[in-house]
Amino acid sequence: MIEKPDTKKRYNILAMIFVTVVINYLDRTNISVAAFALRTDLSINTEQMGWVFSAFGISYAILQIPGGVLADRIKSRILYSILLVLWSVATLIQGLVNSLAALIGLRAGIGVFEAPSYPINNLVVSRWFPEKERASAIAIYTSGQFLGLAFLMPVLTLIQDALGWRGLFIVSGIIGIVWAVIWYFFYRDPRDHKSVSESEIKYIEEGGGLVGAKETEKKKFDINDLLQAFIYRKLWGIYIGQFCLGSITWFFLTWFPTYLVEFRGLDFVKSGFYAAIPYLAAFLGVILSGFTSDFLTKRGFSVETSRKAPIIVGMLMTVFIVGANYTEDTFFIIMFLALAGFGMGLASIAWVFVSLLAPKENLGLVGGAFNFIGGLAVFVPAIIGYIVSDGDFSPALVFIAVISVIGLLSYIFMVGKVERIVPKK
Repeated sequence: MIEKPDTKKRYNILAMIFVTVVINYLDRTNISVAAFALRTDLSINTEQMGWVFSAFGISYAILQIPGGVLADRIKSRILYSILLVLWSVATLIQGLVNSLAALIGLRAGIGVFEAPSYPINNLVVSRWFPEKERASAIAIYTSGQFLGLAFLMPVLTLIQDALGWRGLFIVSGIIGIVWAVIWYFFYRDPRDHKSVSESEIKYIEEGGGLVGAKETEKKKFDINDLLQAFIYRKLWGIYIGQFCLGSITWFFLTWFPTYLVEFRGLDFVKSGFYAAIPYLAAFLGVILSGFTSDFLTKRGFSVETSRKAPIIVGMLMTVFIVGANYTEDTFFIIMFLALAGFGMGLASIAWVFVSLLAPKENLGLVGGAFNFIGGLAVFVPAIIGYIVSDGDFSPALVFIAVISVIGLLSYIFMVGKVERIVPKK
């Protein structure tokens, strides 16, 4: 029986990751709010805007594996602080550009600097939380993207209404720079944290937390490490699932506000409030998913049931997005999108599988590979740009629904038994 610790500093750390994720997604998605006005000012058509949306994700995906390697080898306190400053500066500069090329270049730059962020998040949670609390912890920090978007979308809309799309980017960049300073001064790994008790460290470590994993102890990277990330079917199951989840996520992060304003004819300011509803549904979904998963684990259900069930149900629910094609009523359009958003949230604890399946010595690398394959969904906004060029958004929603079904099948038939991979010597 593992004794309860006399400190709970891990929750302070979780709160810091939560805020970092909110800022991370603020800088990913402010472009979707700015898109309508930006396209008008810079004379950008839907195909070009699709590539602006995708520029971030292309560089983000390409740098995932190198980003995971960096996360394994550089202290999270230092690496995250540097990255926050760099992507925030690039965000701010977007408010000064006047050309399509410069905008695409800056979006790609943000993708480069944000690439190691989720491998770092996963490493921090793996160090600070025992396995039985990890799905809840992942759900909480992952929910930051949805709760942040739910409350920020109306705020961002109002900021742009007051300061213009340029002011929106400048304000976003300043927020990230301030948080980088806070992260550097307050974040520490468990054994470096002065106020965490030995009983809490013992509680985390005996529960499967990797408190002893220090970057300075890592062996040098070799090609076999990379091979280990791609030779197991169960890893490919979660990789494909993440790609499919990423496809619907990218729709909500990019084309969704434009869909409401340009294709459904909603008022711009009102669209910000309507857009918040699916994000809030996604937030509720991911919180429910994480706590239900940990509850089932503590009640003795198999890992396969407790970890897979929320994701499978979630991927199934994302198919509801296609229902928006069959109504002109704003209430029902938002309802179908909210159901899809709820399903997206349920499926968003997929990072728990990286913590449970990846070899201990390559946790960041497998996290990078996981996010790399998932990040390839960044081409989806560009594809949608071409699909909707004739003014009809219906085929795009069908396209998203089909990809969701593929993700559902990958978790059912490919992941198999949930246990940590021990590479053969």
